[in-house]
Order: sequence, then C-alpha cells, then structure tokens
Amino acid sequence: MEEVMEEVMEEVTEEVTEELSPTANSPPEQPTITSHSAHSSPAHHASYQPHSCETVGSYCDLRPCAPPKPPTKSYVERLRVEEGREEGVRVDGDGLFSMPQVESASSFRPSRFESCLLPVENKPLEMIVLKKVKELLAEVDARTTAKHITIVDCKVARILGVSVEQQRMMGVSSGLELLTLPHGQQLRLDLLERFYTMSIMTAVDLLGCTGSTEERAALLHKTIQLAAELKSSMGNMFGFAAVMRALELPQISRLEQTWTTLRQRHTEGAILYEKKLKPFLKNINDGKDSSALSNTTFPHVIPVLSLLERGVALAEGLEAWESAEVGVDVVMHHLEAARTIAHHGGIYTSNTQTKLQDFQERGEIGEIFQTEFQMRLLWGSRGSEGSQSERYEKFDKVLTALSHKLEPPVRHSEL
Repeated sequence: MEEVMEEVMEEVTEEVTEELSPTANSPPEQPTITSHSAHSSPAHHASYQPHSCETVGSYCDLRPCAPPKPPTKSYVERLRVEEGREEGVRVDGDGLFSMPQVESASSFRPSRFESCLLPVENKPLEMIVLKKVKELLAEVDARTTAKHITIVDCKVARILGVSVEQQRMMGVSSGLELLTLPHGQQLRLDLLERFYTMSIMTAVDLLGCTGSTEERAALLHKTIQLAAELKSSMGNMFGFAAVMRALELPQISRLEQTWTTLRQRHTEGAILYEKKLKPFLKNINDGKDSSALSNTTFPHVIPVLSLLERGVALAEGLEAWESAEVGVDVVMHHLEAARTIAHHGGIYTSNTQTKLQDFQERGEIGEIFQTEFQMRLLWGSRGSEGSQSERYEKFDKVLTALSHKLEPPVRHSEL
C-alpha cells in the first residue's frame, strides 16, 4: 500500500512542482529581517515604523500631531505626568502617550524557519516528509491534535504569549482588539494566511490517503472529530472554521465513494457533520448563532477579517452579507460582534489558559501546525514566499489532481 501511495503522490507532485517552484533565474527575495522565533510578534522587526506626524489629516492617523510645547512645564503639568506614571499610563520622555507601531511585514518567515522535520531546502510536497507527518498525526487522538492547533492559533492571534513590550507596541493588550483597528491590518492578513494554509494542509492530509476507501473514510471520520473537538472542547472557532473549510472544498466533497463509506462505517460521524457541524458553521457565518463566551478561546473572526480585507480573502461564492435580503443585517451583526470580541480579549486569554492548563505539548506535533512549516511543506522552501494569490491558485490545481487520482471523474460516455 505504501508503494501505491508513493507512486501516486510522486506522479502528481512531479506534474506540479515546476508550477509551484520559482524559476532558477528568479532567486527568492531575501528577507532583510534578522532571525526570530516562529511566532514572535512582527512588532520586534526592524521594518516596523511608528506612524509619523507627516501624514497630518489622514483618517488612519493613530493620534493627531502634538502642538508645540512651551519651553518649560508648570508644576501642574509635571504633576500630571507623574500621576500618569503612577497609574500605569504609557508615557514617553515628554509625557505623551506612547504611540502604537504600524506593522509592515508578516510574522511568517518560512525561509527563516528552523525545522526538525524539513531539510534546509525542500521541494513542494516531499514524500518523505508527508509520510512522517502522517505517522505523527496517527499517534495522537483528535482532542490532543485540537489542543496543539489551539496553542498555535492563539499565539499567532496574540491571545497567548503577549509580552508587556508587545502590548506597548500594539497599543492594546490583545490581538483580538488589534485586528479591529486600522494599524492591525498585518495581523488580519497573517490570520487569513494561516486560515487558508491550515485548510489546504488538512485537505492534503485527506487526499494523500491513497489506500483503500475504508482507510480514507476512517481518516475523514477523524477529521470530523477534530472539527468537533475544536468547536466544543477547545472553543476554538478559528481552527474549527479552517478544518470545516477543508471538508467543504469541492476536491473533498466530490469523493462520493469515500463519503458513502463514511455513512456506512462511521454513521455517527456522518450525522455529526451533516446535522450539527455544518448547520452551526452556516449559522455563525450568517450571524444567527455564536459560541458561549465562557467556553470560547478563539472567537469566530473570519467574517470580520473577510469584511475588512475583502481584497485578500478568497472569493468562494457569495458571502452571507452579499445577499440583498439580509446583507445589511449580517454585516451589522459581525461588526457588533467585532466590538464585543475586542472588549473581551482578557476573557479569551483566561479561557485559553484554563483549557490548556497542564497540557504537555509535543514538539514535533506542534511543529506540524505552525504556519511556516505548512507553507514550506506545501509550496517548497522557495515557493513558500511567492505571491499569495498565485500560491493558492496553483495549489487548487494540485488538490484537483490528487482528488481525481483517488476517484476519477465519470465521463458522460460511460453513463
């Protein structure tokens, strides 16, 4: 069975490697930022520049330029500065509020990512690495996998692991508030990158199962269980939505033999997916339902990200708010939800810490769910830093090729 899997995967990857890898005459752009940890805040990068007073009158000014100060300060003014320091107000040497920094580069740097699973340079979808990933994921259950995903999700979103210095640079205490602000655009873009990359990685895991239909149905069942664990046990709506997107991709949903076997061999999983998970996802996208605040670690921010970064979010049919009948109501719901999410950042952090208390993370499993690792595995060490739109478009062809290898499309002449 391993020989069949290797033959199929190598045949498909050979067809698309040239498309995914940049030409030899076009070496990848070398990042100018020094090495840092996989999920360190971009605010520490040298490319981050504070918003300047040169853009006077701009709508996105974080604060208006300060008027000229008199050469000396009165006793009252000096007292106010001292009071501000005692109360913990962020002030600089002149007694002004410390201005947040505008991030201009992604926190994901695949070329700088140090991996224990990947070689220094790798091609897209290297078979040896794919096999190792599959073996590692087979060793853990759905709940353990969900916890590893949640840790990485919450670090990327700056729900966990945010230092005082990072908070000062962001101007807020949580990434969930930052993503609603004008200077939070880079965080929004990073979260969208993680969302799409995670869903593609999940789809590759399913389509890379080239064994029997029963084996593929069992893996599909485990993926549904993973979605359920992310939703219910972990309260991670971000990870839940990413896994559900993978299950709803046309390359996965068209596998009729696999889904039929799922209904026959894993009936409870099929019912869970069709009757609970899919309706819930539709309701939260339509603004008709929400997760309980007390049980949520990472709220459903995908609609807000899609609204604020419409030019980046992938167009996969009409969004709920693009319907003439209910569009305005849905938009208003998600904008109001964004305000609530920003206000309760501390609660989400506390919930996450409680759910992950005493959890021992496995290094190799955690690495699999880091965005830089997934980008390197999917697009190769060179292609991972290419244009986002091109990467997604080309990999859609890869998923289609893998899907057709598993279950070839029926020709009209055969009907």
